[in-house]
Amino acid sequence: MARKINPFNEDTLPPFAGFPKDTLKFLRELKRNNNREWFAENKARYEQNVKEPMQMLLGSLAARLQAVDPEIVLEPKKAMYRIYRDVRFSADKSPYKVWIAAAFTYRGFDRKNDAAFYFHITPEELGIGGGLYSPQGDQLKNLRKAIDADAASLRAILKERKFKTHFGELTGEELSRVPQGYDREHPDADLMKKKQFLCWQTQPATVITDAALVDLLVKSFTAMAPFVRWLADHS
Repeated sequence: MARKINPFNEDTLPPFAGFPKDTLKFLRELKRNNNREWFAENKARYEQNVKEPMQMLLGSLAARLQAVDPEIVLEPKKAMYRIYRDVRFSADKSPYKVWIAAAFTYRGFDRKNDAAFYFHITPEELGIGGGLYSPQGDQLKNLRKAIDADAASLRAILKERKFKTHFGELTGEELSRVPQGYDREHPDADLMKKKQFLCWQTQPATVITDAALVDLLVKSFTAMAPFVRWLADHS
């Protein structure tokens, strides 16, 4: 019989000390047993070894990021994605995600629609990234106008040593040619053609069991912060 889960208070989160080994084991087993019966039998494991340490991680990360930029807003409960999948319009009716993830952004912006910070944990990897995944019509137009007017500020951010060390180059989908309305030979054609503005890195999943995961995330998000801010301000 599963023991009762104690209420978890976001305001008194203990410091993050690393995920337990059962976190990755749980995600691997969920991948093989993605059904409601198995999850119900193992919900206590999810709460204790996945959700609770993730909330501790986000609490520790939030405190550290305040020193990086107090305008970064990370509320643990709001930042963490639900494990339940929305299957209404999906051919895949698996009820649960087989990863855990969180996203957050700057004050005044929406993590779902605007530029944001993001990371996920799967059985295979820790993925850390940020940017604008799906810019809508006006957002994309605004970004292209900003690049056309002054790409130098964005290029300076992308050339920063910290950014290059952690993320290398921009990733994401792009057009095959410069968008209509701009010169085919535009000096910043590489940026103008972007449909997504993303940076990304991966680490072995095993790094999540160490308390130093907080340091890794802080360094990564610090390196990408000017990039996310630029996108938020210009989209």
